[in-house]
Amino acid sequence: MRVALFVTCVNDVLYPRTGIAVVRLLERLGVTVDFPAGQSCCGQPQYNTGYRRETEPLLRRTARAFAGHAHVVTPSGSCAAMLREHYPRIGRRALAEGRGAELADLAADLAPRVYELTEFLVDVLGVSDVGAYFPHTVTYHPSCHGLRGLGLGDRPRRLLAAVEGLDLVELPGAEECCGFGGTFAVKNPDVSAAMGTDKIRNAAATGAEVVCGADNSCLAHLDGLLRRTGSPQRAVHLAEILAATAQEPVR
Repeated sequence: MRVALFVTCVNDVLYPRTGIAVVRLLERLGVTVDFPAGQSCCGQPQYNTGYRRETEPLLRRTARAFAGHAHVVTPSGSCAAMLREHYPRIGRRALAEGRGAELADLAADLAPRVYELTEFLVDVLGVSDVGAYFPHTVTYHPSCHGLRGLGLGDRPRRLLAAVEGLDLVELPGAEECCGFGGTFAVKNPDVSAAMGTDKIRNAAATGAEVVCGADNSCLAHLDGLLRRTGSPQRAVHLAEILAATAQEPVR
C-alpha cells in the first residue's frame, strides 16, 4: 500500500521528529510513504480567525498536492478535521456565492481520502499492535478535534494499550479541552493558561512519566506549562511512541 504523508506545518517546522516517526512506523508496517513537496499549511489559522477567503488558495494548493493519492495520512486531528470538515464548508460557501464549483469539487474529492494516523492504523490497516516498545507510564490526552470533530473514540488508547512495556493510566477530566485551541490561546491567553494548568494538574495526579497526545499543537501548550512548573513529566506525540522499538527508542 502507498500513502501520502500530510505532515502539517507545525510538525514540519517545530516537531520534525513526529513526521519521521510516522514514516518509520508506516514503513515498518509495510506501507510505502510519499511526501508531496507541494504541501503547505492547510489554512486552519486563517479560517479559525475568520479569514475564509484567504484560506481558499491553501485549499487549492493542498488538494492539488494530494491529488491522485488514495490515502492521505496526517499525525494531527485538527488538520485532518480542517481538510475533512471545513474544506467542504468553504467549497459550499463559494458555490452559494456564485463563484463556481471549483473549490467544492476539490474539497469533495480530497476529504474522503484524509485519515488521522490512528484512524488509518486501526480502520484501514486493521492493526492495534504495531510492534512498539515503550517501557514507561503514559497518560493520554484526547485533543478536541480528534475527540469531537473526528470521533476517534478509543483508537488511540487501543494502540497505546498494545505497546509492549507501556503502562497506560487514565487521565482525570480527559475530555476537557487543554486550552490551546489554536488562535484561542493567542486571543485569550489567561483563560488558555488556566485551562492548561488544570490539565497538567490532572496529569500530575496520574503519576505518569509521559503525557501523550495526537496533536503537537496541544502538546506544545501542555509542554510549555510542564516546563514552567518544573514538572518531571514530558509531552510526547503518539506517533513517536508507536514508532519506538527496543532497537530504536524515542530520543
